[in-house]
Amino acid sequence: MAQDEALIHTLTVTEAVYYSAQLQLPDTISRSEKKQRAETTIREMGQQDAMNTRVGGGNNGLSGGEKRRLSICIEILTRPKLLFLDEPTSKTVYFGTFSAANEFFASNGFPCPTLQNPSDHFLKTINKDFDKDIKEGFVNEIPTEEVFSILVNSYKSSDIFQHAQTEIAQICKQHSRAVEKEKRHVTFFTQCHVLTRRSFISMYRDPGYYRWRLAVYIALALTLAVLFNNLGLSYGSIQARGALLLFVTAILTFMTVGGFPSFVEEMKVFERERLNGHYGTIAFVLANTISAIPFLIVISLIPGTICYYIPGLQKGFQHFFFSISTLFAFMMLIESLMMVVAIGAGIQGIMMLVVGFFRSPADLPKPVLKYPLHHIAFHKYAYQRLLKNESEGLRFENSHNNNNNVGSGGARPMILTGEDAFKDIWHLEMATPKWVDLGVLFAMVVFL
Repeated sequence: MAQDEALIHTLTVTEAVYYSAQLQLPDTISRSEKKQRAETTIREMGQQDAMNTRVGGGNNGLSGGEKRRLSICIEILTRPKLLFLDEPTSKTVYFGTFSAANEFFASNGFPCPTLQNPSDHFLKTINKDFDKDIKEGFVNEIPTEEVFSILVNSYKSSDIFQHAQTEIAQICKQHSRAVEKEKRHVTFFTQCHVLTRRSFISMYRDPGYYRWRLAVYIALALTLAVLFNNLGLSYGSIQARGALLLFVTAILTFMTVGGFPSFVEEMKVFERERLNGHYGTIAFVLANTISAIPFLIVISLIPGTICYYIPGLQKGFQHFFFSISTLFAFMMLIESLMMVVAIGAGIQGIMMLVVGFFRSPADLPKPVLKYPLHHIAFHKYAYQRLLKNESEGLRFENSHNNNNNVGSGGARPMILTGEDAFKDIWHLEMATPKWVDLGVLFAMVVFL
């Protein structure tokens, strides 16, 4: 039986079973029929009162036993011929209504004592763990194995057993044709569609996935806006702009770890459903990517706007749009590397050291740090694209005219172009247009 931990805790009971039905049952069955089967299965497992209850949710969520029953609901959607459950009994001593159970045990010489819980009495009668109590005078001093044999033989010869066999035969006959048809898997499109909807709901309801991160991003953006307020066009603002953009790209990387606990819970569900053959890795990755796009747009847009306009970065919608697009592409790239970011946070730090801010690319040791790390660090591409976008069309006042040289030599002019200043200080690679560079980031998203 599937473990109760392998459930999406933000879904309600109905949603969990319904989405599982859409993944497990073939496309030849309509959505309304799948929904009906999901609701029927929930009622069969006695969870109709919890249909609108979320799986998780602390004190308001499902109990441990209810989660186990929900796991069974999901497993029996396809009406499997075999279902292995934890701690099965080797033989059935009784299968029928609770009202007739007392009469059945009493007729075989094991009546329930007065003022005793019938369930406790039944368990004590057939469980070997209570042999010590039996020897002390309980259950007519008959060994458990003998009691078990009496009850099994009595049940097999009873009308209750014959009635149960008839009902089982009718159920098997009713669903035999449907079982044969349902061996086919759903299409790849259906898998992606269902997984995208389910993943979006999970991300929306789980505050740890994006909402808390968005709140932290906004707080950081406001702090950056105050710290770098009104940068101006002085020579010192060149350094400040580089520091601001570096921090923006750095924090996007490390804050991704905030969604890792929720991602781990989703991976448990993925492992179980993949092993059961409900869908493949490609469908899961594609669905998670699509469902995350709206949240990543919001995370890129709101904090990005705050720390773009208040400090006074490049004016003009085109520059702003390119900056937000770069942040979005970078966020997409980081999200696609969730496991790497979470496990290899130290590697991310090393990549940040070689982007060109702390040491110029020309000064990096060529083995390893420059070749290949500097060229494969995706932080570099986001950082340099933001710098290139910021440098276009700006004019800076040169207050260091007598102390610094440009290019081949000579004093700096009183007014520096943004391209010259950023290329000289940050060693920008100006050979390719910035929109081509943005395309490289999106290509890395697809590739990774």
